[in-house]
Amino acid sequence: MFGIGGGELIFIIFIALMLFGSDKVPDIARTLAKGMAQVKNATNEIKSEIQKEVKANGIDNSLKELNETFTSEVSKVKEGIDTNLNNSLHEISNDIDDATGPIKRQM
Repeated sequence: MFGIGGGELIFIIFIALMLFGSDKVPDIARTLAKGMAQVKNATNEIKSEIQKEVKANGIDNSLKELNETFTSEVSKVKEGIDTNLNNSLHEISNDIDDATGPIKRQM
């Protein structure tokens, strides 16, 4: 919870009790909870409005298509790199075998 440990939380509660008194702390906590609930509701409303606009404008589908296209292109590039790398390694292996062949025979 915000990087605050149990001891630190108890210390903050103690300081709040000292500053505001035991009568005011429940009212302050209630007010803070109401404020946080209002902020949460406002952000949820904003999210839903953005999602409605995205769906209405068709951006959602175009983003999915773009993602699929990007994923397929990345896969093609990976396959090409793997194929080229395997071919290169095979050629290098053959070159090393050709170069070390006479040396191996002499031993």
